[in-house]
Amino acid sequence: MARPSRAAFVTLLASALSFGLVGGAGAVPTVVQAAPAVLTPATAEGVAPTAAGVQKALAAVLADPSLGKHRGVYVYDVSRDKVVFSTGTATPYTPASTLKLLTTVSALATLGPEHRFTTQVVSAGKGSIVLVGGGDPLLTAKPAKSGGYPTRATLAALAASTAKALKAQGLTSVSLGFDASLFTGPAGNAKWESNYLPEGIAARTSALWVDEGRLSSGMAKRADSPAAAAAVAFSKLLVANGIKVVAAPAPKTAPAGAEALAKVLSPTVGQIVEYVNLHSDNDGAEVLLRHVGLATKNGGSYAGGVTGLEETLTKLGLDVSKAQIFDGSGLTRTNKVPLELLAGAVRMAASKDHPELRHLLTGLPIAGFSGSLEERFGAGSAGAGTGLVRAKTGTLTGVHSLAGMVRTRSGTVLAFAVASDSVPVPKTLDARAALDRAAAALANCGC
Repeated sequence: MARPSRAAFVTLLASALSFGLVGGAGAVPTVVQAAPAVLTPATAEGVAPTAAGVQKALAAVLADPSLGKHRGVYVYDVSRDKVVFSTGTATPYTPASTLKLLTTVSALATLGPEHRFTTQVVSAGKGSIVLVGGGDPLLTAKPAKSGGYPTRATLAALAASTAKALKAQGLTSVSLGFDASLFTGPAGNAKWESNYLPEGIAARTSALWVDEGRLSSGMAKRADSPAAAAAVAFSKLLVANGIKVVAAPAPKTAPAGAEALAKVLSPTVGQIVEYVNLHSDNDGAEVLLRHVGLATKNGGSYAGGVTGLEETLTKLGLDVSKAQIFDGSGLTRTNKVPLELLAGAVRMAASKDHPELRHLLTGLPIAGFSGSLEERFGAGSAGAGTGLVRAKTGTLTGVHSLAGMVRTRSGTVLAFAVASDSVPVPKTLDARAALDRAAAALANCGC
């Protein structure tokens, strides 16, 4: 079957697989209906996939020894709202970063896709101000030279607005405090490997940081106190805007009901979810987990976030009874999640009953094009999935997983999860390629 051009698949990103995924959804925006068709909207018409057909399509992949002993796949027909095929699903898997699907769908469900986080400066008395963190995971010091998506809030803009407000009051000299009390509990997860924080693999999660606590770009050392580092950066920006800061910034709780001098707003939660899943952003996922905890009144710690996540998934109709979840990013190997639950997050986001969850789908990496799938699906039979597979990746040593969605040749939307957490290290690349072939087989299935 001839495939549309690469450019056509980019159009697919914003149209056929973003909305109207389920026949009869009734919520397809006019702009999508009017767009040039790349793939027609999915319906429940035509030949339905069968368990035997899917099993045959996946047989060769599932027999691949590179996947180790504990491998499995779960496939759900979103168009017809039923399980099609599953094997190896009796026990849960270490999900690695596919766990972010659960964190981000919970954030969308509890906060709403249009919610924004506020970083602000408040007055704390004559000549005293406090920089207050609102848990913006993407807050940065200065605008990126190349732009980028989504557009981030910056300390530079906040400092300029703050300086203007202070000068309007006749103030050109202040003391600066900083407040990161929105989040509570340990900044690092007790289940993470001991080298994650010191080596900058993960940040110390904070309600106030810039550039996720990085002291320089890339995978580099993070600040021991991201909030203090953000305050120092803000102090320098104030000075650049003509405001003298009389002493080093110090921790200070903002007075209740304090007047806001200036503020900046984060991207929407929907945009942040897209970013976190596209780039597999561990730090952003951990911030969202704490917001879920706050939104569900379980507190702003990672433990409260996990409790809130489990409550939220249960309210969505997903079974968490066999899952063991300890963080929001999937960094810890102690997480154990059924494949049904991973695919369940995707099918909920595609459901006509939950349009507020659609950003989970629009942020999924596209095979061969974007995010963590940009360099995959380029060889052999996996190449047939290029542009057709949208999935979140999961990778730890010995652990590989994919969870997402495809649209089959017959027009059926399938949510799927495929994983192994017993991959021999020498077979890492072979196992990853096997999962790609499995997803490609589903996309090209006439089964």
